[in-house]
Formats: sequence, C-alpha cells, structure tokens
Amino acid sequence: MVSEGLLEELLTNIERPGRYLGGEIHARGKRFEEADVRFALAFPDVYEVGMSHLGIQLLYHGLNDMEGVLADRVYTPWPDFEQRLRQTRTPLFALESRRSLKEFDFLGFSLQYELSYTNILTMLDLAGIALESSDRDASTPFVIAGGPCAYNPEPLAPFFDLIVLGEGEQVLAELVQAYRDWKASRGTRREFLEGVRHIGGVYVPSFFAPYYDTAGRFEGLKPLYGDYTRVKKRVLADLDEESPLPERPLVPLVEIVHDRLGLEIARGCTRGCRFCQAGFVYRPVRERRPKVLAENARRAVEATGFEEVALLSLSTGDYCQLGGLLHAVMQDMEERRVALSFPSMRVGTLSQELMECIRRVRKTGFTVAPEVGSRRLRCMINKNIEEDDLYQTVRDAYSLGWKGIKLYFMMGLPTETLEDLEEIVRLSLRVWQLGKPYRAAVHVAVSTFVPKPMTPFQWTGQIGRGEIGRRLEYLKKRLKRPGIRTKWHSPDLSVMEAALARGNRRLAKVVELAWRKGARFDAWDEHFRRPAWDEAFAECGLSADAEAQRHYEASDPLPWDHLSAGVLKSYLWAEWEKALAGTRTGDCRWESCSGCGACDGSHVTPRLHNTAFAPANPAPSLQRGAGEGLFTYTLHFAKKGRARFFGQLEVNRIMERAVRRSGLPMAFTQGYHPHAKISFREALPVGMESEAEEADIQLEKAVAEEEIAERLNKVLPEGFRVLRVHRAQEGTRKPSSFRVTYRLSGLTEELVEAIMARSAVGGHRLVRKKTKKGHLEARCADVLLSVRRLDATSVAMELLERPTARFRPQNVLDALLREDGVTCRAYRICKVSVAPLEE
Repeated sequence: MVSEGLLEELLTNIERPGRYLGGEIHARGKRFEEADVRFALAFPDVYEVGMSHLGIQLLYHGLNDMEGVLADRVYTPWPDFEQRLRQTRTPLFALESRRSLKEFDFLGFSLQYELSYTNILTMLDLAGIALESSDRDASTPFVIAGGPCAYNPEPLAPFFDLIVLGEGEQVLAELVQAYRDWKASRGTRREFLEGVRHIGGVYVPSFFAPYYDTAGRFEGLKPLYGDYTRVKKRVLADLDEESPLPERPLVPLVEIVHDRLGLEIARGCTRGCRFCQAGFVYRPVRERRPKVLAENARRAVEATGFEEVALLSLSTGDYCQLGGLLHAVMQDMEERRVALSFPSMRVGTLSQELMECIRRVRKTGFTVAPEVGSRRLRCMINKNIEEDDLYQTVRDAYSLGWKGIKLYFMMGLPTETLEDLEEIVRLSLRVWQLGKPYRAAVHVAVSTFVPKPMTPFQWTGQIGRGEIGRRLEYLKKRLKRPGIRTKWHSPDLSVMEAALARGNRRLAKVVELAWRKGARFDAWDEHFRRPAWDEAFAECGLSADAEAQRHYEASDPLPWDHLSAGVLKSYLWAEWEKALAGTRTGDCRWESCSGCGACDGSHVTPRLHNTAFAPANPAPSLQRGAGEGLFTYTLHFAKKGRARFFGQLEVNRIMERAVRRSGLPMAFTQGYHPHAKISFREALPVGMESEAEEADIQLEKAVAEEEIAERLNKVLPEGFRVLRVHRAQEGTRKPSSFRVTYRLSGLTEELVEAIMARSAVGGHRLVRKKTKKGHLEARCADVLLSVRRLDATSVAMELLERPTARFRPQNVLDALLREDGVTCRAYRICKVSVAPLEE
C-alpha cells in the first residue's frame, strides 16, 4: 500500500497531481481487508478521459453495491508520472485503496478505442503483471476486458485471461460467484477459466487457436472445446432494473473532458447508419422510464453540484417521451441554474422547442452531424436526413443566440468521389452564409472513415494514407474562409486505428513491439510515434497500410467470426449490398422489422415508452431571495494535506460545487452563461498548504454565518475546511498590502541554521521571480519582514506582499542561499495568516 508520505513524494512537481489523488465526492472507499472479491476497474487513458466515461461509473457502483465486493479505479499515468513510478520502483496502484494492482482479484480494462492499446501494456507492466496470460501465475489477478473494441479483441487476445461481450452488469455478478466457488475449491487458473467459459458473454481467448495458410493469410480460429465455438454478447432487457443509474455519482475534483452529470436515457439505436459500429452492437433499443430519469436527475444534481446535465444516448432526439422528460427535468434545473445538453442530436429531431429548452439556463455546445455532403452518399450510408431540415435547424440556432455551429463530416467512405467532397464544401459554405448576419462562426470537423467489425462496412478497406492526405488538403483549401475553422484527424492516426480495428491475432506482437519502442497515448497527436509503429510492423513482416486497406470477400473468414453482437452476418452482408445500390433500410421502431437478428422475440426486444409522460408537481422552491438584494459573506478556509495538490482553478470548482451541494441560496450572474457569484483573493501555488485562504460568496438570502460554515463542511472533500465565516461590510475599502506568515517544515537542522544566519546579513541579496511579463526583482530586505525558528526543522517567515511585488518563500530561500551554493530538498510550506498593513 502506498503511504501518505510516499504519495506526496511521488506527486511533487508532477503535472496535474490531482489525477492520482482519488478522494472524489461519493467515492465508495470500501475497506480492502473486508472484501473477499476485489476489482480494479482500469481505463487505458488519462484520468480526465476515463472519468468522463459513464460505463465505468455504472460498473463501479454496481460492483460496490454487492456484499463483500470492492471496486476501485485506476487510469493510465501521464508520461511524467509513469517515469516517476519507474524511478521509485513503485507499482501502479488504485486510486482509493492505494493498493498495488497485483493485490486485486480482477483487473478489468475498458476497451473503448484502438489507439489506447499500448496504454494497457503500460499499466500491466507498471503493476508488475506479466503481459501475456500464459505467463501469469496464482499471485496475479485475472486480467479481463469489455467494451466496444471487445467485438474484435484479437490484436489484444494474448494479453487477456477473459473478455466480456456486451453489457457486463449481469456477467460481473456471475463472475463474482464463479470466483468465490473456484477459490473455495482451491482450483488452478486454468480450472477457473474452464468454469467461466460456460457463462454467457464470456470469451476466453486462450481456448481458441488461430491458424494461417502457407502465405501467412488468416484462415480462422480453431476452438479447443467442441461445445465452445462461438460467444454471443449479453444484453440487459430492462435498464432501470438491471443497470440503475447511481443517485450519488462520482464527482471529480479536477476538470475532466465531459465535466457534467451524464444521464443515460436509452441504449441502442436502430437508425441503421451503416458505418456506425455502436448502432449495430448495442441493439435493440431500450429506453429508461421518463419518471425514473427525472427523479434521478434531481437527486443526482442535489448530491453532486454539477452545473450541467447531459441526456445521453446514441440519438437523444429519438427518445419517445423526450418532450415530457425535458419539461420535468428543466422545471427543477432552471431554478438551480443547471444547464441541459444533448450531445447526440440528429438532424430532423432537433426542434425549436428543444433548442429553446437548451438555452433556458445556458447555451451549451451546438453540433450537427450531416456526416456527408451529397444525397448519394447519404443513401449509401443510410443517413436519412434532408438538407432543408439541416438548414432550418441552423437558422433556429442562430436566431436563438448561438454564435458557433460545429459540423461533423466523414470522408473516405466507400465509393466517395471528388464531387462528394465538393458537396461537403457546398453544405458548409451554406451554413456559413446563414450565419453571416449573426456574425457566427462555423467549425467544420472532418474525420476519416475507419471500417469497423460488426458493421456492413466490415468487409471494405480504408483508402490509402496518401489519398487521405490529398482529400484533406482539398477540403482545407476549399474551406479556407474567415469565420470557418477546419479541424481534422491525423491520417497517421486514422490508418493505425483502421489497422487495429480489423486485425487478427498476429497484431498482438506488433502492439507489444511498438509499446517496447516507446508507443504511449497513441490517440494524442503530440504523443503518437509513427516510427515506433512502422518498425514494429516491419519486424513482424506486416504493414499498417496493408492491414488498413485490406478488403474481404463474402466467403473470407473474419478474425471476429467466433464472436457475435447478435446481428446476423448475412444481414450485414445484405446491408453492404444495399449500400452499394443506394437502397434505404427503415428503422424498426417505426417501420417493419428489418430482420437483423438482434431480438429474440421474448427476453431481448425493443423497450420503448410511448405513453405520454407529464411531470409531477414542480420541485420545491429553493427559497431564493425575493428582491431584498444580495448578501456577501467572506469564507476563511484551509487547504491542507492532499488538497495542496489541487490548482487554483480546481479549488474554484471544488468550492462552487460544494456550495451547490450545500443547498445555500447561491446568487448567479445574468446572461446566457450564468456563473455562481464566488471570488477568490489569490491563487495559491500547487503544492502549498494554507490555513488562511479567503473567498467571497454572494447569497440571495441571509443565512447565519455558523450555518454557512456547518453546511459547507459537511460536503467539502478531504483537506478543505471552512474555519469561519463573516458577513462582508459593503463599501469597506480592501487593503492592497499584507503581512503574510508562512510555516516552512520538513527542513534539515543544517538548513534551518543556514536560513537563520543568512537572513540576518542577506538583506542586500536579490529576490527573483519569473512572471508572464518577464522577471521581477526586489531586495530581500524589502520583502522579508522576519524569520523565526519554530523548532529544529521548521521556521516561520513573514513576507510583505504588495500588488506590484508578491514573492513566495521559495523565492526568498533561493535568494538567501543561492550565492553559498546551498540547495533545499523537499519541504512543505503552509500559509498561516494574512494581516493587512496600514497604508
């Protein structure tokens, strides 16, 4: 277990140390020793990305709700922290328990994106776990995986003991019981795997052996057991019953990619866009009940303090009772100044009424996804939208105050021509023209088509790398206009994604070699190392371009043929033929069944809520002030322990959400983007503690000072505490110069002696600080007011801080000791008090 002292040592001078602290609001924190089954849920990307993923939260809360089961989390460390772990020989550890990953029973990875594969190996290696399943012994956890990339996990097959296809909530409960039975029997690892292969949705890669022809071409997978030849995904019939949304979801203490409350309203989509893997592997459509969703939204917002709620599904506008749900959610959220967003709205479902609802609190982002520009390609991909609907949606958005529209397109689709690319330009320019009277900007995002398994396009290859570059250059040149910003995916990343998406088991060696050559965070442009991948492919006698461009015939074996998402392979081939013919397939929610095979007619069927839903009585009022003005209070609070590793922006967010959770009648700014009226006196450097922080908050109703402190302290995370509150006096002139006292501890006795000696004679020495505008200098005598010894290893230092010259104790120590060549090792600084100076 990583001790508090070691944790602080590891995090010193690390970028965004808050990623590794844990302590999120509503973290379960179950006792490690009291659980008999322990899961470490691993996300192979940085914390900010992994914490944005709703699926991990559902599994985290579901597992922790089980008696005797503990679930913790771990994310890929950023390169600087990976290096720190290796330098100190510290195994990668989970956030809450701080236990090495080797101490868990299961290490479960979420496979969301092909370009995160090397991060999986980084995490295994840092944990001291053998990369390949065949090399692991009884002392290591079972390494498992799930997620959309599990539908072709072959490029990772040797690294996993087992893989879960489909929705894992039920499977994990069965795995827990199987593990307990196996543990009681004292069986071997092999015996455990032989037992769990009988659980629906569980794929054990080592029980299938690939074989190739004399030219090295993939011929298929040979199963080791005659009764275990094909694995079909697991599907939940009722999301509300089998995968309830948490009422107290995790609240991160650092900003994440999607820093909001995610509310999954439905799972699955039958629109049938032929390039979309999610649309096929998550079938059938299952909606959550609107009443349950509205109640969950209210309780979760109260418990978290989030400023935004996102209604999540593959196509939010298709939710049957969206109007009633919106009305129910917004009648509560509007008063709380909580915004509503729809990340996945389809053209044709986004009415002006919905847009009005979105903007009632705050205008969130506005993205429209035409996917392609030409009607011909829309027919080919089965994207049944009309341009007139798109233009009307854009007009409505501009008229309602949006100043920016994002258009999402895909290029490189099968049969695409130059005329199709020109249609992207035409459509984009039309949206740009519509926005000119409003001085609005248009953001055009272009991605390259990547063929995915379990879709009608799984047989076709990607266009060549050079052709990707040429087509992107064409679009960039044609869209070069003031007010249009174009963004695109790197051709190198698109090729690598395509190569891994449909690769066979031979690519596992490529992934490992690339990782050993330094490949990390391949999805991040600044970290992607093409030479490492090119060398790895070459050493294996393969080519990324050849893998990405590979075409399959109908009779060819596919690396994922032994796995099933429930949709018939014959149906997918028929859809491929319909794509080439430009023939439409209807949506079975409103038209006849298309015969895809995803439903069984009894347990697995679409679950829609067509009955009109009207919200209940309005939520109770928050009792905001009624015209009596605003009330300003000054909070005096401490930031100590782990909290010292949070930066000022993070502290601001932590405090604002705490005020929201406390239920205090917070005042907000006016306009399209309301913010809580809270302001902080100064930014404290990361790593510095304080017992003398201050913030001013404005409330719409007078509240007793003691009550404010009590309510906030109940909801603040570890390390933060409100010490006292006082009502601010209006019109009081705030001083600009202060006497600030700091406590420096953890010094050596020799350093304390040196500091005391130099401070007595070093007044002439220059204190220097680097600023955004250059360098700031002052004489030590003009900054340092006093130094006194507290004990053998700590001192108290009083500094004069003025608006034009604000130095920290580190700057003063450097000035006192620099000329004598004395350096300070790690020590702690705490701001103890702040006293105004008479001017």
